[in-house]
Amino acid sequence: MSINPQVIAVQWQLRWPIYQRLTELEVPCECLPYQPLTVEVRSPLAALQVWSVVRQFSASRGTLVDWLEQCWQWNLPNFTEYPDSAER
Repeated sequence: MSINPQVIAVQWQLRWPIYQRLTELEVPCECLPYQPLTVEVRSPLAALQVWSVVRQFSASRGTLVDWLEQCWQWNLPNFTEYPDSAER
């Protein structure tokens, strides 16, 4: 852990599952008994992972459903069409 880890303000009961998921993602963090969750953010990717994990555990189901529906509505034709194998 670095000299300046960031304290993440989350509900007390959410600290452990958030800590476990961030550990799986290899984001350096610490969750000591009776202490707040601390996270070391070393890159923009780590910051995005922290935001995403905290949101996943703390947002309401309705908020997550709305967000997922918005993702499905994005028009990304380049990602939905597979190139013809003959063009390679």
